[in-house]
Amino acid sequence: MKFLFRKAAVATASAIALASPTIGQAKDTVNVAFFLQWATPNLVAKVDKSYDDAMGVDVNWVDFTTGTAMTEAMLAGDIDISYSQGLAPFVTAIQQGAPLKMVGIAVVYEANDCFVRNELGIDSSNVSELEGKTVAVPLNTMADFAFRSYMNHYGIDISTMTVVDQAPPDGAKSLADGAVDMACVFGGVDTAAAAEVGTRIMETQQKIDAGIGSFDVVTVTEKFATEHPELVRAFLEVTEEANSAWEGTDEQFKVVADASGMDLETTKNQVAGLIPPSAMEQIERYFNEGGIAAQAAASLGLVFQGDSDGSAIAKTIDGSFLE
Repeated sequence: MKFLFRKAAVATASAIALASPTIGQAKDTVNVAFFLQWATPNLVAKVDKSYDDAMGVDVNWVDFTTGTAMTEAMLAGDIDISYSQGLAPFVTAIQQGAPLKMVGIAVVYEANDCFVRNELGIDSSNVSELEGKTVAVPLNTMADFAFRSYMNHYGIDISTMTVVDQAPPDGAKSLADGAVDMACVFGGVDTAAAAEVGTRIMETQQKIDAGIGSFDVVTVTEKFATEHPELVRAFLEVTEEANSAWEGTDEQFKVVADASGMDLETTKNQVAGLIPPSAMEQIERYFNEGGIAAQAAASLGLVFQGDSDGSAIAKTIDGSFLE
């Protein structure tokens, strides 16, 4: 990777900002959206201020419960970069004309889980009994994509179901209270809570066999990418370095557990299922012509809109900041 911004380059970057009409005035603070209960290696760099040092700014991290909320904050001008935003909320935002760009792949992971209340006795063997039931889903998120993918795989008519839009903490609570029959969630704590009272509708191997998986992305506003490309590159550089430095030591796990708001056991279990692709892999497999990013985005477009050819989405996928 050829990155342009280092600790010693702050003055140079400021000079570039003043000299170039395509780069805005230097920023003092960059606002970054992230998820609690999402144990990614770059949280070590968040805690030790590596991002602040490399970017030459104060990096303000703001936690969100859904990717759709991240989008709203970006459109309001409150967030510059969203780290590990779900692909589904990004695609939905693009389809609605939001001026956002996908500039990186944060993590690849097993599709989010949907849990059916244990008392119902429904699993993959009698999943047709879900028709007519009530399900809590954080709409337009990767959990929503997983839910629709599962139902499509099993031939379940979603129109027969009552779908309630609830963020994972609320969905897990509704499942425990018996207010819904199934809840689709993400996040270590909320997934564990739902698992205590529910049964996964599809296990890991079943997901693999069905070709159902997920990945989250790094997104920025078009304005931020245009005015501060050096900051975008620096952010991705630090992320790459943090991923490369991850060795799974007790110290690293403790830092990530504290930063993500989870206990050590939950953190270790979650990290085991998160794969942050290297910059080279992102360039060669995700951001190449006809690569995974464009294909998956187009697929999501078809799921949520029914008539998208993915062309509008493809224009917003930009891997150049990784080079």
